[in-house]
Amino acid sequence: MLNRLMFVYFIQKKGFLDGNIDYLRDRLTKCQAQGGTDEFYSFYRVFLLRLFHEGLGQSSRHLELERLVGTVPYLNGGLFEVHQLEEKYPSIQIPDDAFTKIFDFFDEYQWHLDDRPLRQDDEINPDVLGYIFEKYINQKQMGAYYTKEDITEYISKNTIIPFLFDAAAKKCAVAFKPDGALWALLRETPDRYIYEAVRKGVDEPLPPEIAAGIDSVAQRDGWNRSAADKYALPTETWREHVARRGRCLDLRAKLANGEVTSINDLITYNLDIRQFAQDAIVNCEGADLLLAFYQAISQVSVLDPTCGSGAFLFAALNILEPFYHACLDRMQGFVDDADVLEQLKGEEKKRYQNFRDILTAMATHPNRRYFILKSIILNNLYGVDIMEEATEICKLRLFLKLVSQVDVRSDLPNLGLEPLPDIDFNIRSGNTLVGYVSLDEISKAIFSDEGKGKGRSKSSKNQGNLFQFQQSGDVIHKAGIVDTAFQLFRKMQTSSGLNSKEFKQAKQDLRVKLAELNDELNYYLARQYGVDVEDAKAFAQWQSSHQPFHWFVEFYQIISDGGFDAIIGNPPYIENKEIKQYKFKNYSCESAGNLYALVMERCFSLGQQNTYQGYIVPVSSISTDRYQPLQKLILTRESHISSFDDRPSRLFEGLEHIRLTIHLLGKLSSIPKTFSTRYHKWSASERSILFDSLRYTRSTVNFLEGTVPKFYSELEFSICSKLAQKNRLESFYSKTSSEKIFWLFIT
Repeated sequence: MLNRLMFVYFIQKKGFLDGNIDYLRDRLTKCQAQGGTDEFYSFYRVFLLRLFHEGLGQSSRHLELERLVGTVPYLNGGLFEVHQLEEKYPSIQIPDDAFTKIFDFFDEYQWHLDDRPLRQDDEINPDVLGYIFEKYINQKQMGAYYTKEDITEYISKNTIIPFLFDAAAKKCAVAFKPDGALWALLRETPDRYIYEAVRKGVDEPLPPEIAAGIDSVAQRDGWNRSAADKYALPTETWREHVARRGRCLDLRAKLANGEVTSINDLITYNLDIRQFAQDAIVNCEGADLLLAFYQAISQVSVLDPTCGSGAFLFAALNILEPFYHACLDRMQGFVDDADVLEQLKGEEKKRYQNFRDILTAMATHPNRRYFILKSIILNNLYGVDIMEEATEICKLRLFLKLVSQVDVRSDLPNLGLEPLPDIDFNIRSGNTLVGYVSLDEISKAIFSDEGKGKGRSKSSKNQGNLFQFQQSGDVIHKAGIVDTAFQLFRKMQTSSGLNSKEFKQAKQDLRVKLAELNDELNYYLARQYGVDVEDAKAFAQWQSSHQPFHWFVEFYQIISDGGFDAIIGNPPYIENKEIKQYKFKNYSCESAGNLYALVMERCFSLGQQNTYQGYIVPVSSISTDRYQPLQKLILTRESHISSFDDRPSRLFEGLEHIRLTIHLLGKLSSIPKTFSTRYHKWSASERSILFDSLRYTRSTVNFLEGTVPKFYSELEFSICSKLAQKNRLESFYSKTSSEKIFWLFIT
């Protein structure tokens, strides 16, 4: 109810509700004047429910409803359909006084339906909703923390963009040759892709007393002083500036010499990967490359398995949006040139027809940005969270993002507002850790459900295998039916002239089919948990506490195609022993003892060989023996690992003892490479340049089990590599004496 009211408050301030910016307050007053106050509960039952379910929730109107609610748009989106609680308790009553108090509270704020920076404490925009929700839920109990935009942006761009390049390269390999025009962008303008934080002061001549120490260690007495302002980043000494200067000059040389010809190299050298991707699209010389990029961008599936109110999904949206714009601009350029030349034939003409079709589809929407955002929300973003209220906030913010792109047009149907996409099947509520991911898991469950062959003859065992095969096939068949219903449901949202009754029926049919299959899978899973499924109360209690989520069914098309393309997020940090309401099974990382390790392990099964992943989790993930099972999974992929202390400043403000590591995990590899940064101890003044100035170094050295070394330079890597070839100190301890005796050999 509060989500609905907040949504209405945002859109009424933009004039979408009968042209009245105080629509709800005025309707409350009107209802009370006509039908009485509180004791009659007039506002909720007489007006508000009809506004939600009939006015905003369906396209067909009649005169009596028009008189009641006025001129309001049909919104769709699932937010205003009859809620399951409203179905279960059809006689819910809410006194008028409750709404009076809510509106009094809401009216203390200025509601802005856009992305403007908030300048005053009484201003509110959609982004604030996510911040409030994640900031004030019980962080200690849930292990969930608000993730700031610099973190979500850094992780998202370094997982999504590499996948886009890999996907485009599969369809247009010739464009990605090392000597091609694509990588020439780096050669021709190196500084464009080196962050300003790395370049600052590098082109200024060094003071003579500092320059003297470059070649003479004896003259480096002043190197530990703070560097002058025109040279220095926050807190930077001359020694640190000289090191950064050397790195910057080295990067320039590498780029100018054409040594960077892989998208993963941009992560390793911490270059501006967003700018490079944007330029790659804008400068496409061939239609094949442009089409390859657009197909990759429009089809990439991005998952946050513990999405909360959507911080990472919004970061992904912000990464993808400018790429859509760049593709559409370049398509228009190709089409315009073709119209002038009128000389295109054969396959080339067909290729340009693809561009025309995309541009024509875009033109059927209120504006280009609405088309782009709707495409991303509907086709690219997926999230799951165990807290249903978190997913509702996430969907609300996405809806508001769309509505903010349109202004009221009284001369157009539906006030110029296109019905919102229904993303109830993109953003889901459920337990990421409990449920079936693959058909293989389901098949094993079906077989075990019939017994494990104990005491059976060979023939009966074969019959069991036949039953297993038949039941597995039945699950595939039912999942296919669910997916067909889902594809129809999605197609209806992209077609013009959406009929609300037909759409609701299609959604209901999909829900019924999905619920039936989920019920069957819950039966098998509960048996594996030792639940007596014939005991209805015990079975219902298990379902309520475990909230099983069957990935194979909920995202059938994606899972059956191999899995998600990019997986990003901030899993909950909470010790397994603190989880009382549910249990998990068959995780190799359970011995690590923390929920985030299990979530990361789950994600390895939700992706494919070429999936890119990015997470922010405690530094224990790479520094503690008990996390070795997780480290073994991480180190099967090309990894970029950066670590951050919580003193003097911390990535999650207001929290103590929250030392963190960001994992950027690339493709599965038989010979994976690992790169790491130093263990950053940084001050608040460095936050704005923290991620731009990261420096990765090779870290593939088997120095200590249970840890990934945090290196700052190749020199440190070299030292540890040499030490790793020698006996460790522990080998010199006496293993027979009751006391530890250290034997020292001097040669």
